[in-house]
Amino acid sequence: MNRMRSRTAGGAVALALAAGVVCLAGCAKKRPTTAAEARPPVTSQEPATAVAPPRSAAPVHDVEGDVLSQDLATLNQKGYLSDAFFDYDAAALRDDARGNLAKDSSWLKKYPSVRVLLEGHCDDRGTEAYNLALGERRAQAAREYLVSMGVPEDRIRTVSYGKERPFCQADNENCWQENRRDHFVVTAK
Repeated sequence: MNRMRSRTAGGAVALALAAGVVCLAGCAKKRPTTAAEARPPVTSQEPATAVAPPRSAAPVHDVEGDVLSQDLATLNQKGYLSDAFFDYDAAALRDDARGNLAKDSSWLKKYPSVRVLLEGHCDDRGTEAYNLALGERRAQAAREYLVSMGVPEDRIRTVSYGKERPFCQADNENCWQENRRDHFVVTAK
């Protein structure tokens, strides 16, 4: 039994020595690094993660100031606001008139200091009194629509010219259609 213990102890010692040799062989000594070797290699290419230089701030263009710096005659000539057209003998807003008025309301809300006169016009058929009343109903219909779209009512005045100020002078349906309209005039900015 003593003999067996000594064999087992001798085998354990041999095994420990073999493991130590393997460990020492795997831990080879590294030579010290010089300062030149520690620097990264120099390349002529820029790194792939280069950050772009900051953009210079472009001057902000004051569109509102540009529009409002124009005199009233120029504002009215530029056509920022579109006319609303009507069917014969009607004051109800057509779909195309609603579309134009929706764009007009956006423009008016963008420039809250602008005030307008909404002129109601008619073609030359019918009496003067009838056309004045029809022109007023047309101007009021457009005004109410603009107010429903969020334009303050105190910025919109109305007037009816009936058939007194025709846009077109010919005596045909195309010309009459051009005269059945509400027309915007910018009165204050």
